[in-house]
Amino acid sequence: MKLLWEKNLKNGVCGIEFDRRDIEMNKLVVTTLESKFHVFDCRTLHSTKGFSGLVEKAHKSTIWVGKHLPQNRDVFMTTGGNGGLSLWKYRYPAKRFIEETDGSKVGVMGSLELLQNVTLSTQPIAAFDWCPDKLGLAIGTSFDQCIRLLIITKLNLL
Repeated sequence: MKLLWEKNLKNGVCGIEFDRRDIEMNKLVVTTLESKFHVFDCRTLHSTKGFSGLVEKAHKSTIWVGKHLPQNRDVFMTTGGNGGLSLWKYRYPAKRFIEETDGSKVGVMGSLELLQNVTLSTQPIAAFDWCPDKLGLAIGTSFDQCIRLLIITKLNLL
């Protein structure tokens, strides 16, 4: 075993997920306390700067889960302590890395677009999962003791 990379996010981590398991490391979503989540581009690891990343604020509360859509790894859902769901799309930059004067490569981050936002509960949504077989079918649960079967439409248009 070997540690490849380490980063202190200066906040409690609630969830972490790679965008897909069947491909080379690509994107990583990390959800944290205090309304923040991080997205890292894991294709280019710089020896001192690490992976490039961005931080986004959402939900005005703890972000419990970040879960990628199995049919489109650039789309993911975050769940909040405010009972909300936010659907995001990652947009890649024109170039995935830049080359520094010493020849080393530094990753370049893309951007995020908030596609949809909805509040389903007054309690935190602590678990969420997409159906791998049916585009847009998902399930979630919150601390109000309810499970909710969800259908998100028009994902085929993204």
